[in-house]
Amino acid sequence: MSNASKDNTTTRLGTEETREQLMVQIAKLSYELELNQNEIARRTGLTRWQVARLLKDARAAGIVRIEISPRSSRLPHEEAELQKRFGLHEAIVLADQHDDDLALNVVARAAGQYLASLSPAPSLVGVSWGRTMTKIASWLPAMWNDDVDVVLLNGAINIRNVAEVTNNVAERFAHAGNGRATLLPVPAVLGSSNTREALEADHLIADVLQIADRAPVACMSMGELTDRSVLVTSGYIDEALLDELGRRGAVGDILGRFIDDDGAIVMPELDDRTIGLRPERLRDKELAIGVCVGASKHRVARACLRAGYLNVLITDEPTARFLLESDDG
Repeated sequence: MSNASKDNTTTRLGTEETREQLMVQIAKLSYELELNQNEIARRTGLTRWQVARLLKDARAAGIVRIEISPRSSRLPHEEAELQKRFGLHEAIVLADQHDDDLALNVVARAAGQYLASLSPAPSLVGVSWGRTMTKIASWLPAMWNDDVDVVLLNGAINIRNVAEVTNNVAERFAHAGNGRATLLPVPAVLGSSNTREALEADHLIADVLQIADRAPVACMSMGELTDRSVLVTSGYIDEALLDELGRRGAVGDILGRFIDDDGAIVMPELDDRTIGLRPERLRDKELAIGVCVGASKHRVARACLRAGYLNVLITDEPTARFLLESDDG
């Protein structure tokens, strides 16, 4: 900018009263008359840079207030705060439903809509399994991602018969998208680390794990550290082991890996028997989408965010409030 231009800028914007009048004038031209910044600059004799700066300052001073009023039950303020606090690509927060089952339905539906809205639609998506993921699958729109490949991120064969089927998530995602599912046909937790090593060395299992690692988009839920965990109800974790995990500082699991408040593995000897994508590989995903609802998952959600395992979070208002109020930054 030349000295003459600088002098002109100082003259036009010199006093606080003059500056405020210009903010009001430019805000009116922008938001009421819907002129673009080039048109406003020509009309006022200011530069485009000055117009942009005055509009920004008008918002900061409260002269212009922009309110987002979605027709859904989303909470944009909390979403933006989570994105800023944890460096997220996206956050979706649904208003408190005051009922856990209803909250799960609302959040799962939002997760299904988010996946269906991705553009361009990813050709390969990795998923975990469990109650939350099963619910998301039920809310996916038909043909949500035509011809999609879906890969299971962690072992999911139950060793105990359960009333509620929660381990067929990849098939359900693929069926809704008229695509194909690649499964990981092994238990989530094995009897020994030697067995895990042998299975991972098998080319069939190794190929699935490589596909899981290559998937640009991963969608997963987080597991609670209670007897309602699907790892408990499926027979992988007994009461004694659950208590020991709690004593060692576990707050829940992601992809079957039990972590502490900072996202670190709490029981290496159990982790050595667990098969599937490791949580740290999620940091390299274009989108690592975490979906969780309920107080029992508050701490594990915070741990995953602290560790950088997620860059998209879809959750309910109480969880968002916990994350914003309890995290020390």
